[in-house]
Amino acid sequence: MSRISKVESRLRTEQDAVQHHLYADRLRIYPKSVRGPVRRIKWAILIACLTIYYVLPWVRWYRGPNQPSQAVLLDLSTQRFYFFSLELWPQDIWLLAGILIMAAVSLFLVTSLIGRVWCGYTCPQTVWTDLFMWIEREIEGDRNERMARDAAPLNADTIWKKVVKHGIWLFIAFWTGGAWIMYFVDAPTVTVDFWTGEAATPVYVFTWLFTLTTYGLAGWAREQVCTYMCPWPRFQAAMLDDQSFTVTYQAWRGEPRLRGKRAEGGPAAGDCVDCSLCVTVCPTGIDIRDGIQLECINCGLCMDACNHVMERTGRPKGLIAWDTLARQAAKKLGTHEPIRFFRPRTMIYVTALTIAVIGLSTALLTRSTLGLSVLRDRAPLFVPLADGSLRNGYTLKIVNKSQTNGAYDLSISGLPDAKLAIAEGDTTPGSTLRVLGSSDEVETFRLLVTARPAALTDGSQPVDFILRDTTTGAQTVYHSVFMGPAGYAGGTR
Repeated sequence: MSRISKVESRLRTEQDAVQHHLYADRLRIYPKSVRGPVRRIKWAILIACLTIYYVLPWVRWYRGPNQPSQAVLLDLSTQRFYFFSLELWPQDIWLLAGILIMAAVSLFLVTSLIGRVWCGYTCPQTVWTDLFMWIEREIEGDRNERMARDAAPLNADTIWKKVVKHGIWLFIAFWTGGAWIMYFVDAPTVTVDFWTGEAATPVYVFTWLFTLTTYGLAGWAREQVCTYMCPWPRFQAAMLDDQSFTVTYQAWRGEPRLRGKRAEGGPAAGDCVDCSLCVTVCPTGIDIRDGIQLECINCGLCMDACNHVMERTGRPKGLIAWDTLARQAAKKLGTHEPIRFFRPRTMIYVTALTIAVIGLSTALLTRSTLGLSVLRDRAPLFVPLADGSLRNGYTLKIVNKSQTNGAYDLSISGLPDAKLAIAEGDTTPGSTLRVLGSSDEVETFRLLVTARPAALTDGSQPVDFILRDTTTGAQTVYHSVFMGPAGYAGGTR
């Protein structure tokens, strides 16, 4: 028996043992390389995803003087999120929540239509694991060579190849962690600061944290992340039905399995020659012939492998193909089942997604660049003055999201003859107060409101603070209250 056969025999024995024990050691998976249209599509998507990830922080976008020029930036120092022409403030967190909800609904819709294509093609874990496995094959060889190398005693050739492999893995992981940091700090600046030792401590900490995370998850954990750490496989069952397209083995055509050539007059046999190539190319090590499984990420590499075998045996391709369970059941009976993209499940997702897109688009287009928040003083609640009037103190914050300085008129509604003045300012109290706001800034000041309410039955009276932009005419209103002693009836003059 050859060394490879012995290793495969040992792996099968261990797999049988796992089926009889709840807890068992991890079985190392040695995916075999495969060529075909699916593999080419995966390479194209992998290259596109990695290019976007590594290059995007370096894309420049002019926003005006004294503004960050990075196209995509989550600037923690200024608490802004920049995405090309879009600028989100902390006050816009609800928009971010809406975008995340929309992304989740989109994922639900895609999964219900064509299965776990996110997991098989664009998930970061899949992308970097694919890259790491390609490097492993280029250095240590394909499946059989790697299995033989790991089964043999350590020698100089094995040691230097593994050192080179892990060195390249760490190099890629390091640049992955560094690129992630660039989404939070200006890329050219943080790159220079990093290599000159002038970057902030969190930059170094998180760079190495993401380096070790990428190296561990893509280089070592691999399929364990998809099977045990990721919650999505548990959720996907609720998204799939018999009309969802998934990677499917056509058992009606492939069974019963029989190795070797089909002899005329021999035993009945299906198209499957039981070569197990679909198992050896699977990155999670499952047998697609057992049906839809938790570990299957719908990468479709087993399709390329099986089609290659079908070509060699002279049988039609597509023994493993993207198909629905309903169509497979119909084919088994010799009937036809139409593709049903539009069904109650998908229509619910489409409707929810459409509403979310319309709502978010409307919110973004009508989003005001002017904001106002008012916080009333808690101590003291009010100050009685000698003339019988009352004075309340407020802290006002004016948010100017535009790129130009603003001039605003501040007034109050609900308190006749109320006088407004900036605390510790030289402005004369009046019914309307002119305040200035710097571009792309939050201006904070303390406001004193003096009034003689007609009556304060329960010790408070609702008031509205109105802020109007003198240039554009846009205005915003903040609801608050004016406090005084219960039973106050206007005081004495």
